Amino acid sequence: MHEYDTVLKGLLQGSPNSILEQIAGARAARWFNVELPEVQQTRVDLLFESAQSIPELIHLELQSTNDPQLPLRMAEYSLRVYRKFQRFARQIVLYVGDAEMRMPAELVSNNHICRYTIMDIRTLDSEPLLNSLLPADNVIAILTRLRDRKAAIRRILSRIATLETSARDAAFAQLLILAGLRKLGESIRTEVQAMPIMHDIMDHEIIGPAIRQGLQQGMQQGLQEGRQQGLQQGLQQGLQQGMEQGRQQEGISILRRQIEKRFGPLSPALEERLIGLSIAELEDLSLRVLDAQSVNDLFGL
Repeated sequence: MHEYDTVLKGLLQGSPNSILEQIAGARAARWFNVELPEVQQTRVDLLFESAQSIPELIHLELQSTNDPQLPLRMAEYSLRVYRKFQRFARQIVLYVGDAEMRMPAELVSNNHICRYTIMDIRTLDSEPLLNSLLPADNVIAILTRLRDRKAAIRRILSRIATLETSARDAAFAQLLILAGLRKLGESIRTEVQAMPIMHDIMDHEIIGPAIRQGLQQGMQQGLQEGRQQGLQQGLQQGLQQGMEQGRQQEGISILRRQIEKRFGPLSPALEERLIGLSIAELEDLSLRVLDAQSVNDLFGL
């Protein structure tokens, strides 16, 4: 499971009566544990019961790539949800990737049909999300089709700047992760430099030091080149490196919570090993954390 997956699920559950109505046409009355008991554990992304007079079970799956195996997975999810709840769920795939969506919305044979809805998040109207009082809506808006990306980023950052410290830091970290799906990290970094929020973010215990280190490296590189152009390029590269380090540390923090939720506190040796992982290695580990039988199995010990 990629870090965007964890962030999006948290944001969607934090905004049950806004963006879900655009996606599913329904409000969430209650959420379910989405780990389905099988010989091989299967975890759907989000499963909720709608707040309607006749409640409907809705399965929302997040997808960032064009996966040819998606129809088979959705069919398997459908049957396993039915086995647990004794009713079928209406299935929606929310595509959040950057490439053009190219996946079928059904699995069909002579004797079996499984159909579901695929929705590209870029078809959603960004204005209600940008105008929302819910920070989760504001952050998710970065994935929609924005009329003016620069103006939208400023609106999102301005909204984040009004939050209390802990909420502000969390929302900014979430925004950076989702921005990676749209290659907007550099645009956000540019806007942050010009806004007062930068001073507060610089105090973040994870992101702030990484940014400051990146800026210092960039200034040194630019000064060594001895040219104004070199200084500017060095600053940009250093800031980018710093933000990547902050993103890595945020990924470690999220993954640590997932591991400890399943297996309990990490030993000092495994904690040290986790801290030393690259972003690619963290992503790989996050995919295996749900299927691993033990913490030793997870780390290949």
